[in-house]
Amino acid sequence: MASSLLSTPSRTLAPAPAPAGLRGRATAQAHLPRAGLGRGVAPRRSCALRVRASVAIEKETPESEPPPTFLREDGQGAGSGSVRARFEAMIRRVQGEVCAALEEADGGGARFVEDVWSRPGGGGGISRVLQDGRVFEKAGVNVSVVYGVMPPDAYRAAKGEAGKNGAAAADGQKPGPVPFFAAGISSVLHPKNPFAPTLHFNYRYFETDAPKDAPGAPRQWWFGGGTDLTPSYIIEEDVKHFHSVQKQACDKFDPSFHPRFKKWCDDYFYIKHRNERRGLGGIFFDDLNDYDQEMLLNFATECADSVLPAYIPIIERRNDTPFNEEHKAWQQLRRGRYVEFNLVYDRGTTFGLKTGGRIESILVSLPLTARWEYDHKPEEGTEEWKLLDACINPKDWI
Repeated sequence: MASSLLSTPSRTLAPAPAPAGLRGRATAQAHLPRAGLGRGVAPRRSCALRVRASVAIEKETPESEPPPTFLREDGQGAGSGSVRARFEAMIRRVQGEVCAALEEADGGGARFVEDVWSRPGGGGGISRVLQDGRVFEKAGVNVSVVYGVMPPDAYRAAKGEAGKNGAAAADGQKPGPVPFFAAGISSVLHPKNPFAPTLHFNYRYFETDAPKDAPGAPRQWWFGGGTDLTPSYIIEEDVKHFHSVQKQACDKFDPSFHPRFKKWCDDYFYIKHRNERRGLGGIFFDDLNDYDQEMLLNFATECADSVLPAYIPIIERRNDTPFNEEHKAWQQLRRGRYVEFNLVYDRGTTFGLKTGGRIESILVSLPLTARWEYDHKPEEGTEEWKLLDACINPKDWI
C-alpha cells in the first residue's frame, strides 16, 4: 500500500463543566501532538516505534510499500526458522489482524493510513494510524524490525543498567558499538466514548552481540511486553473479562506468570508525582530470558493473540453507551494522567525523545485531547472517586 498522509483537521474540545463530584479551579484544556500530518506536508522520516532501545542511529527512508520481510540474507537472521524471522512474521500478522478488527469495530468507514520506512543499516517499520473515526478518536498499531550497531551508551540506556555488555572494559575504556537486533509491535487505542477504555499493548524481542573490542562477552537476548487497560469508569464486567484473558494466556505457560507480571504492570505504570497508577493494569514483563527461548517466543505470541479477545468484546458493549459532558470531562482528566506518565516515566517514550527518534511515531501513544484542572478532587463515593481509588490501591480483579 502506498504511504498516505492524514488530512483530518485537529479539534479541541470546548471547555466542559467539571464532572459531578469534582471540585476544581482554573480549568485548562490542551490539544496534544498528533500522529499524522496534513496533506501537502513534506514526506516524513521515520524511526522505530516504541521498541525499547531501537534508536535513531541512522536516518530512515520512506518507502512506497512494505517488503515481504525487513530481514536480509546476509546473516541478519533471515532464515524462516530463526527466532528473528518468526517474531517478525508474528508481529506483522498481528498488526494486520488488529487493524482489520479495529476498522470493523469502528464501523464508520474510517481506515488506517500507513507509513513504511527503511533504515540503510538494516530493517525498517510500518506505522498505521486510524484517527477521528466513529468509535476511535485515535488508534495506532505499529511494527519495527531494526538491526545494526548502537553506541554503548544507548545500549546501557536500553537495558536500564551499566553492568552487562555496555559496561566499561577491564582497562577502563568503553567498549565499541554493540551489534543489536530489535523487533516489536506497539499499539495504543483511544476510544471516544468515556465508558470505553483505552488499551495499550507492546511485545518486543531484542538481541545483542559482543562489542568488537570486548571479545568473549556473551551474546544476549530477551523478550518484553505487556497489555494494560486504562478506563475512565470502572465497569467490573469489562475489567474482570480483560484480566481473565490475561490470566488465561499466562497460565498456559506458567502459573506463576500472571501474579508476577500483574504486579510488575501495577508497579511499572505508577505515576510517582501523583501517587497513583495510570490505569487498572494488566500484565507487563521485560528483559525476560530466564526460560527456554522457544517457550518465551510462544508466550509472547499467545499474549499478542490475546489482545483482540480481551478488548473487542468490551468495545462492542460500550461504544454506544450514552454519556454527557461531565463524563467526557472526566475522561479528559484521566487522559491527562496518561500523557503525564508517557512523557515523564515511560522508558520507550523518554528514550526515543533523548535519542533523536521520529517524533510522530514516539508520540503516537498520546490522545488527541486531554484536560487538566487545578486541584481537582473527586467527591468520595462517586464513580470518579472509585476509579481514582482503584488506581491508588490496585486490586486482584479475578
